[in-house]
Amino acid sequence: MNLNGGIVSVIGAGTMGNGIAHVFAQAGFKVTIVDVSLAQLDRAVINITKNLDRQFAKGTITEEQKKATLANISIQSNMIEGVQHAELVVEAATENTTLKLEIFEQLDKYAPKEAILATNTSSISITKIAAVTGRASKVIGMHFMNPVPVMKLVEIINGYATKKEVTETIVELSKKLGKVPCVVNDYPGFIANRILMPMINEAIYSLYEGVAGVEEIDTVMKLGMAHPMGPLQLADFIGLDVCHAILKVLHDGFGNPKYAPCPLLVNMVTAGKLGVKSGEGFYKYEAGSKELVVSERFK
Repeated sequence: MNLNGGIVSVIGAGTMGNGIAHVFAQAGFKVTIVDVSLAQLDRAVINITKNLDRQFAKGTITEEQKKATLANISIQSNMIEGVQHAELVVEAATENTTLKLEIFEQLDKYAPKEAILATNTSSISITKIAAVTGRASKVIGMHFMNPVPVMKLVEIINGYATKKEVTETIVELSKKLGKVPCVVNDYPGFIANRILMPMINEAIYSLYEGVAGVEEIDTVMKLGMAHPMGPLQLADFIGLDVCHAILKVLHDGFGNPKYAPCPLLVNMVTAGKLGVKSGEGFYKYEAGSKELVVSERFK
C-alpha cells in the first residue's frame, strides 16, 4: 500500500495534533487539521509557525522549507470536508474512549473506503476502536511522543485485525517522517505507557507516603538513572489527568491492583491541579519563567 497522493487528515488541533500535522507537512504531505473549534485551529497554525521559526533560528530548516511546510497545511472545522480526500487519517483527540469511538464511527462513514485510519491513543485498545468501523483491517495505532517535531519514536500498534500491509505502510511512512518506528501488539498501555505509567505512579506513591519530597524524587531519577526529566516533572508535562486516565485503562484492562492510580494523583486531578496545562501540579508554572518551583502544597 502507498499514499500516492500524500493526503493526510489530522483529527484534533491540540498539542499532539498540531505536532503531528507539522511533521507530515514538513515531510511534503498535504495535511488538513480538523477540529470543531475554529479558535483551536487558529492556535494550532500559530504554534506550528512558532515551532518552524525555532527550527529556522537553529538553522535546521531554510526559509523556503518553512514556507513550503505552512503551504502544505489547511484547516477545517467540518469533519466530512476535512477527511473526504484523505489517504491516511490520524486521530489525535483527547484520550477519552467514548470520544474516540464516536470519531472513528464518523471517520469510517466519511473517509474514503481505501483510507487507513490511525489513532494516536497512548493506551486505548486499537481492537476496540477498530470494532466500531467496517474496516478493522485498516485501523492501526500510530502513537507519537510529545513534542512530536523533536521526539523520534513512533509506537505502532497492531489491532487484532490489522493487515500486515497496513503495518508495513505505516512503518515506512514513519521512516519518511524521520521517525523510528517500533511495532507492538494491542494490550493495555502497549509498551511505552505500560512501563512508564507504573513508574510515575510509584513516584507519586513515594511522595504520598512521605518517603521523599518532590525535588528529591526527581533528582534521584535524573542523576541516579540518567533520566532527562524526573517522573513528577514528567507527569506534570504529560498532564496529571492524562496519567490518571492511562492508569485507569491499565487497571481496568489487567485487573491488577498494581496499576491503581495513587490516591494523591486522584485528588490532584479532582482539584484541577493537572500540571503544566493548569499552571500547577507537583511544580508551579508561570508564563515566561523556566525556573522549576515546587508547588506550595509539597514544601
